[in-house]
Amino acid sequence: METTFTVTPRFAVKMLEKALRLYTPSLNEKAMAEFLADKCDDLGFEDIHIDEVGNIIAKKGTGSPKILLCGHMDVVPGKVKVRKEGDSLYGRGASDAKAPLMAMLFAAASVQNNNGTVIFVGTVDEEGNATGVKNLVKNHMDIDYAVFGEPSGIKQVTIAYKGRLAINLKVSVNDSAHASAPWLSKNAIEETMIFSKELKKGLEADQDKKSKGMLLTATLTEINGGTSHNVTPKECVSTFDIRIPVDTNCKLVEQKISVLVNEIAKKRQVEAYYSIIDETEPFEAPHNSAIVRAFTLGVMDVEHTRPTLIRKTGTGDMNVIGNQWSIPVVTYGPGDPHEAHTIDEKVSIDEYLRGIEVLKRMIHHLKRLHDKNMQ
Repeated sequence: METTFTVTPRFAVKMLEKALRLYTPSLNEKAMAEFLADKCDDLGFEDIHIDEVGNIIAKKGTGSPKILLCGHMDVVPGKVKVRKEGDSLYGRGASDAKAPLMAMLFAAASVQNNNGTVIFVGTVDEEGNATGVKNLVKNHMDIDYAVFGEPSGIKQVTIAYKGRLAINLKVSVNDSAHASAPWLSKNAIEETMIFSKELKKGLEADQDKKSKGMLLTATLTEINGGTSHNVTPKECVSTFDIRIPVDTNCKLVEQKISVLVNEIAKKRQVEAYYSIIDETEPFEAPHNSAIVRAFTLGVMDVEHTRPTLIRKTGTGDMNVIGNQWSIPVVTYGPGDPHEAHTIDEKVSIDEYLRGIEVLKRMIHHLKRLHDKNMQ
């Protein structure tokens, strides 16, 4: 039986406000999952369940294509008083990412049987260790397209995220000395400073003409060495966060790191070892894929202008799903990304409501484009 429950703009705003009143830092999303399960029930979704890690999963519609609309329920720590001021709705998670999540819920609610199937998911721990999305990937779902809800502004569609390699680098020297006679031995911290400069220079070479979205960056983020205030350090450990654009991959960058570490160690006459602590491949949705085209048409319907397709410099859940399932994935949602994690986070009510409309139109266009591709 199909529901005829109509989502009014007033109802959509009221429900976002309710969602914001639930304070859900990472791994404390239970209240939000239950609230969403309840709403899915009211809106005629089926197969509503909360999985073993706490994600809420629900289905609406039937037939193809099968679209995953996935947002996250958790927020960064720190409460923000929930209130309306003019067109702004304030609250922790207003932009990141409860407005995108609720917009997806109400867009999915509009799907009628035989017009495609939407799997709506609210994940846990996106701001933490991505427990939610990792569990989703593990339980492989039969999906044709996926959309992740993050604030992008409604005229921008994120089609690419960089990959990430994080490495630990350990530099050791032969001996330590008293700080009053530093000439007696090399200093592992000073050597690490030189080493990191050389490594960064080597990895970031030959990129003069590239845009930020296509730059490989190597950033020294942590450094730890020394045992005493008056002894030169014998070893030093540092961490590098390397972001990888879509025109390369982790393996190629790793080979480059390996060569550079050996060369620099030889040149400086120190011992150096590195280990990989995180590895996420870059991802880009094909520009001519049905989902990118459906979003373009959806934004044009509502905003009367073509959206900008953007490549983000960060790394997101989209990388994990896109690479594991080999399907077109984009990231989209109402809200200003610069509002995310701020002390007075807010979202434009008007933009949130228009975001719901864009997502509805996108689902409508995607059905047509997908069927056309299948012919």
